Amino acid sequence: MKKIKWGLTTAFTVLALSGVTINAAPALAAGKMTIASPQDPGSWDPIDTFLVAWAAVSTNIFDGLTYRGPDLKLVPGLAESWEELDQGKRIRFKLRHNVKFHDGEPFNAESVKFTFDRLLGEQGAKGPQRSNYTAIESVDIIDDYTVDMKLKAPDPVLLTKLAGYGAMIVPPKYIKEKGEDYFNLNPVGTGAFKFVSYSPKVNIKLAANSDYWGGAPKLSELEYRFISEPATAVAELQAGRVDLVIPPIIPIGMLPVIQNDSKLEIASVPGPTVDALRFNTRDGITADPRVRKAIIMAVDRATIVKSILVGQGAEITSFQSALSFGFDPDLKALPYNPEGAKKLLAEAGVKPGAAIQIDIRGNDATMNEVAQVIASYLQMVGITATLKPYETNVLLNDIIPQGKTGAMFQQKWGGWTFDYDNTAYSMYHSGEKWNPYEKDAALDKLLESQRPLTDRAEREKILKDIGKYVSDKALELPLYNSNAIYGISKRVKGFVPAPDTRIKLNEVTVE
Repeated sequence: MKKIKWGLTTAFTVLALSGVTINAAPALAAGKMTIASPQDPGSWDPIDTFLVAWAAVSTNIFDGLTYRGPDLKLVPGLAESWEELDQGKRIRFKLRHNVKFHDGEPFNAESVKFTFDRLLGEQGAKGPQRSNYTAIESVDIIDDYTVDMKLKAPDPVLLTKLAGYGAMIVPPKYIKEKGEDYFNLNPVGTGAFKFVSYSPKVNIKLAANSDYWGGAPKLSELEYRFISEPATAVAELQAGRVDLVIPPIIPIGMLPVIQNDSKLEIASVPGPTVDALRFNTRDGITADPRVRKAIIMAVDRATIVKSILVGQGAEITSFQSALSFGFDPDLKALPYNPEGAKKLLAEAGVKPGAAIQIDIRGNDATMNEVAQVIASYLQMVGITATLKPYETNVLLNDIIPQGKTGAMFQQKWGGWTFDYDNTAYSMYHSGEKWNPYEKDAALDKLLESQRPLTDRAEREKILKDIGKYVSDKALELPLYNSNAIYGISKRVKGFVPAPDTRIKLNEVTVE
């Protein structure tokens, strides 16, 4: 029997260092904090979404069995300890006592089983999260505060996945009584703040949960305003109507506006978020790998990163950051070589003036600037690129998954597990939501082969092989890994910027 176990003393120490107080006497919460968020997720159900904008809010509404804070260390959440049994085929979780959902319903083993039965069942199949948890065969109740998670195969990233998104624990009775549609718009969790109201496209309001198992929050209210326009968000921050602007609203070009305001400051930390322009490999000229390689060679990405990101990001060679497990520092991207690009285009029979469409998020000011520069580079090798901006939800829900993109399309990916599997499987495995065009049996086999491995070195080698394979096929034009940039009022105290934008605000105050 191999044990990986957290004791209560260890849990208390680590969580205390992470800014979470356990079993503290309820304090009188005071003050309101207003946050500008770039996007309304449209549903607050954990299994309905993959969006960073959802996690930025919902980290304060829901808890998982595990928790990962801004220091990226994994610590107990609703599970106070866990251990591996049967050579890793089972994980036994000991659950916290005396925890309640916001509606008063008790948290216990039944709610954990309900959460994962729902995630892995018919309801979960409708959303994008289930594929992250397919290693789980079942969750079995041992007693009211003990569950066994049986695994079909080992998943080396599973404990991290339990700290976010689809694995957030939800209330069985509430959902059964109110229904799925009601829960989407009126979320109930066990988190530090409870739901008050939601106005689609406008805001969501939360109030302090004085009974929170980690100690009552120091703030009494949170309001998240959905502001997609960067200039508006920054103006509201300057006017004092917003206390915090979360990534990725603030474009690089607007940083001096905040830095030059004595009432404001920038908090910037390296994060997992990466940007690429991915290719439509099914239709048009980009179905030819020679054309895809020519486009990559036509773009001086190093100059783009240096001139536009100005120190707030780094060039990437695969669709992951240097913080990601599976990152290969030795992988070399195709070099900037416009003459070589022209030769490849000629070999592929592409005539000067050939037109392509690049689909981007309309509210991403930095990518808008980058895409314009890319279009200029492509013009120099004989390709005319037209930019088509979309409202983010339309691009992500209607255009990309349905395979209705132009020749190239923006993909921004949070990579919040800091493990290349979570990105690569979603982007490249046949049939996945974010892979509308590619069907590659060899790549599928590589992706599947690393998931059951517990040998880190062996698994890391396969992840690097996947990165090289994707690079050789030129499935995307990798661009940059950007910092998580927060604009913040100096009235805010105790704020710790999270690299993955999953910000827990129970220890924050506003003067």
